[in-house]
Amino acid sequence: MGVEDGFRGNKLALASIGFAQVRAGVFKDDGLLGVGLPKDGYLDGDVAVRLSPPDVGAAVRTLLRRREIAEFVSGAMAGAMTKAVLAPLETIRTRMVVGVGSKQIFGSFMEIMEHNGWQGLWAGNTINMIRIIPTQAIELDTFECVKWSMTSAQERWKEDSSPKIQLGGLTIELPLHLLSPIAVGGAAAGIVSTLVCHPLEVLKDRLIVNREAYPSSIALAFNKIYRTEGVGGLYTGLCPTPVGILPYSTCYYFMYETIKTSYCRAHEKKSLSHPELLIIGALSSLTASTISFPLEVARKRLMVGALRGRCPPNMAAALAEVVKEGGLKGLFRGWAASSLKVMPTSGVTWVFYEACKDILLAHT
Repeated sequence: MGVEDGFRGNKLALASIGFAQVRAGVFKDDGLLGVGLPKDGYLDGDVAVRLSPPDVGAAVRTLLRRREIAEFVSGAMAGAMTKAVLAPLETIRTRMVVGVGSKQIFGSFMEIMEHNGWQGLWAGNTINMIRIIPTQAIELDTFECVKWSMTSAQERWKEDSSPKIQLGGLTIELPLHLLSPIAVGGAAAGIVSTLVCHPLEVLKDRLIVNREAYPSSIALAFNKIYRTEGVGGLYTGLCPTPVGILPYSTCYYFMYETIKTSYCRAHEKKSLSHPELLIIGALSSLTASTISFPLEVARKRLMVGALRGRCPPNMAAALAEVVKEGGLKGLFRGWAASSLKVMPTSGVTWVFYEACKDILLAHT
C-alpha cells in the first residue's frame, strides 16, 4: 500500500485497487480521521469519509436497556452491596446452623471476637462476595425470565390449547395453564443458581467454620478440597440442596410477588417506596425460611460434615442426627440468627434491585 505525492494529483495505489490522476490524501480534523476519495473518477473537490472511534459508552447504555441484561446487572449489584453490609450476620448464622461454638447469638459473637477479633466477623467474606454476585444475578434474572416466559406461554395456551402428550391411543392435555408463573420462576431461580454456584457455597462455609483447616486464601482452600476430596468435594451436599432450596425459593418469590401485587392494588399504587420494599422482602424471607429451615439445617450438616469427621450419608440421616442431638428443637437451631440475617438481607436486596432496575430501564 503506497501513496505517491497524493496531494499533487499523482497516482494513489491501495492494495490492488488504484485511482489514476486523482487528488487524494489523509487528513485529521477535530480529532476525526478523514480520507480524500475521488468523485466520478476524478476529484474536483475533496469528498471525505469521516471516521470516528466507536462510542463505547453509548453501546453499553444500549445494552443495559435490554430487560434481561438490566435485571442481571441489578441482581449482581444488589447482592454485592447487601453482603458487604450484612456479612457478620452470615458468619454467626453459619456457625450456629452447623453446630460450631455457642448456641446463642451473643455467645457466638463473643467467641468470634475472642478468637479472631473484628476480622473474624467477615471470615470468608471475600468468597462470599465472589459467590453472591453471580448467584444473585443468575437467580433474579432466571426468576424474571422464567416468569415472563411462562406468562406469555399461558396467554398463548388460552387462545389455542395447552400442550398435549400422546400415550398410545390416549391423548392427555397438560394443565400447565394452572401453574403459577411466579412459583415456577422461583423454583427455577433456586435450582439454576444453586447448580452453577454450589462450589462457591462449599468454599464459603468451610472458610467460616474452620479457618485453621482451610487457608484464608481462596485458591489454596480450593486446591486443598480438590486434592483431598476430588471434584465431588466441591459439590458436597448438592444432592440434598434442591430439596432445601425448592421450597424456600418457590415460597420466597411467590410470597414477595403476591404481597407486592396485592399491596399495590389495595393502595392503587404502581410502585412501592423503599421502606415498603424493605418490609415486604423481609416478611417474604421470614415465611420461606421458617418453612424450609429443617431442610437447610440438614443440608449444612452434609456440606461441612467432613470437617467433623462424621458426615451423614444422606438427608434422612442428617435430620435423624440433628433430632438425636437436640430433639425437635435442634431442627430449628440457629433459626433466630438465620431470621436476623435473611430478613434484612432480603429486604435490602429488593430495595437495591428495584432501584437499580428502575435506573437502567428508565428510558425504555
